[in-house]
Amino acid sequence: MAPTGDDDHYHPKDAVSAGLRNGAIFGGVGLLVAAVKNSLEKKNVGPWKTFTRRGELIAAMAAVGGVYEFTRLASANLREKEDFWNEAIGGFLGGATIGLRSGRMTKILGFGALTGVVTAVYDYTGGSLKGRLERPEMDEYERKEMLRKNRRRPIEETLAEIGEGRGIKPPGYEERRRERIKERYGIEVKTFSANPDAA
Repeated sequence: MAPTGDDDHYHPKDAVSAGLRNGAIFGGVGLLVAAVKNSLEKKNVGPWKTFTRRGELIAAMAAVGGVYEFTRLASANLREKEDFWNEAIGGFLGGATIGLRSGRMTKILGFGALTGVVTAVYDYTGGSLKGRLERPEMDEYERKEMLRKNRRRPIEETLAEIGEGRGIKPPGYEERRRERIKERYGIEVKTFSANPDAA
């Protein structure tokens, strides 16, 4: 994502502290996953088995988070740009860290490539699953109103496609309905009003 605002100059970020912070967060997630796996064991195991048996998972998660964030910010600092290539580089090295557990080069490169592509595409599309906004300066409400007006169709066209009834009552619907009922079933439908003063 390109820097916005009046000052287009890149401001470097502290990659080491961000990498350590992200590594701690991912390590916490790994600890949670390890604790859940430990609690689902069929045998009764103690809480220390979370660290002794699943410590590798916790360390791998912490390493992935730390390597990804550090590499992403370090490449942004070196390139002095903030765009999707930083996400691709960080994602590649973070994914390669996942593959290191297997010890096979094909898995290291495969996980790295997959993670790099996914993170780069996610950032390139605006960091949202809805996609990048065309005009980020436009208010969201105004954008939705513009889309609604742009795609609004005349009522005649809608009625021609789906027909009337089922809650769709255009002007003159009651008269046409009475005529159809009289034509098909020979019953004359009289109109009633809940207002006692109405004629």
